[in-house]
Amino acid sequence: MLKISRSVNDLVAEAEETVISLTPSEVMDRLGESGLILIDLRDIRELKRDGRIPGSVHVPRGMLEFWIDPTSPYYRKQFDDAESLILYCNKGSRSALAAQSLQRMGLDTVAHMIGGMSRWETEIGNIEPFPERKSSD
Repeated sequence: MLKISRSVNDLVAEAEETVISLTPSEVMDRLGESGLILIDLRDIRELKRDGRIPGSVHVPRGMLEFWIDPTSPYYRKQFDDAESLILYCNKGSRSALAAQSLQRMGLDTVAHMIGGMSRWETEIGNIEPFPERKSSD
């Protein structure tokens, strides 16, 4: 068995000490802000199964840092006009770690949603199906 000195729960707790954490209600109040992008970090299978918060943009967790960095060959132009980001996942752990990573890249206008999609579903309930891509024949 691998021996680790800090658990994933330790890492998430440390991240939550340094990142801005918003409740679903606080996120709801910020939707529509100019320059704000709400990012869904969940796996594509989670989006297909559970839907998403309306207006959110799917960014696979493994690509986040690459897609937002203008010097990366994977940079996405959808971030050209971004001024702030709010990240969410299913329960809030992945988004806390991801927000901390973006802070380490120098981004100070990033937050994450406490409790993730699960808490959003319970407290807000506004969810839309993830749009399926149409295959080209």
